[in-house]
Amino acid sequence: MNLLDANDTAGQYPQSYYAAHANPLPPFPSAKGKIRTDVCVVGAGFTGLSAALHLAQAGYSVTLVEAQRIGFGASGRNGGQVGTGQRQDQDELEKMVGLDHAKSLWGIAQEAVQLVKDLSGDMTDCSVVPGVIHAAHKARFVGHEHDYADKLARDYGYDQITTLDRTEMRAAVASPKYFGGTLDMGAGHIDPLRYALGLARKCIAAGVKIYEDSRVKSVTHGTPAILNTDKVTITADHVLLACNGYLGDLDGQVASHVMPINNFILATEPMDTSAQEEIIASNRAVADSKFVVNYFRFSDDHRLLFGGAETYGYRFPRDIPALVRKPMLDIFPQLVDTRIDYAWGGTLAITMNRMPYFARLSGNILSASGYSGHGVAMATLGGKMMAQALAGQAEQFDMMAAVPTPRFPGGVRLRSPLLVLAMLWFSLRDKL
Repeated sequence: MNLLDANDTAGQYPQSYYAAHANPLPPFPSAKGKIRTDVCVVGAGFTGLSAALHLAQAGYSVTLVEAQRIGFGASGRNGGQVGTGQRQDQDELEKMVGLDHAKSLWGIAQEAVQLVKDLSGDMTDCSVVPGVIHAAHKARFVGHEHDYADKLARDYGYDQITTLDRTEMRAAVASPKYFGGTLDMGAGHIDPLRYALGLARKCIAAGVKIYEDSRVKSVTHGTPAILNTDKVTITADHVLLACNGYLGDLDGQVASHVMPINNFILATEPMDTSAQEEIIASNRAVADSKFVVNYFRFSDDHRLLFGGAETYGYRFPRDIPALVRKPMLDIFPQLVDTRIDYAWGGTLAITMNRMPYFARLSGNILSASGYSGHGVAMATLGGKMMAQALAGQAEQFDMMAAVPTPRFPGGVRLRSPLLVLAMLWFSLRDKL
């Protein structure tokens, strides 16, 4: 079974709020026959779209192949949060790679946020809405949140974060579950599928050849490399893998470092503006401090989009609304009578240490994936970094690739059951 079709209908977007309210592109044709190209990009999410766009703008002939639809995977289904920093906090990165490298990673992450703002700036149907609240679900976590904000200001010159005590948090987020936290005005949120489709429109304008319904079955390393689907043979001087949680068995090295997991979101009925303001003030996005994060924000038409809960097998649960409604009501018990209009799942990819996995698989084949729930900004810049590396400007790509990303213990077959055991422990820790 492949996650590309385990839970979805071929050629169709999931029944998500995003898909129901997007301005879709007409389907692209399947790749057929024989194609010769400078670069073949596999996967049309944020990473692949950004890579294809930047390469085409640099003058390369680019073929972008997608097994399903543009933005079909995590890029078109996620919570839409455009977060600052890396997935790991800077103090952890300093321990992992040293201060100088950690500061470079911070700079890369800030560039990633700005890139999303720049690329979406002229899109007519989406833009980055400023403000992400990080909410501490335990009183003992508040001090760390505030200390971290002070550290970013002191050591990294970042002054966009303000601290929130319990009273301020309650005014910002109408939940009894949070004890304080921070507000990051350098971060923000965006409609992810509209953003992905906007990137695709930019790719078309730049001359990228896009093919959907074109699942790559094999990549033969060499110069040139050869890619095969059931209908086409593609000969490419360079290959960029941008498959994330839907990689399957296309590359064993990446699969040993990057694991797919499933996450779920619901969308409520529309609320009036005063009800929205009561629940989350000033249209901020929110993510909490649980290991399995609850994350939520409002849509343009005033629906609460609430994400939470994870599963680690291939199949989605039968009752996604009930699965996600439970943590939503834990956070917002006042929404008990609120109707749920949409609920959907998607597959993202995580790594052992939650840092993305950048790798040069051979001289002309690169991969970037494993964003671990922090991918809207980093995946966008990840694609650009692959494009730059291909063109000979590999400093940022190599900086990301130098971050140690361990293999999952037990290999591809055992990584899922071992992760389940670990997640059960972290889930218990969240409750203590």
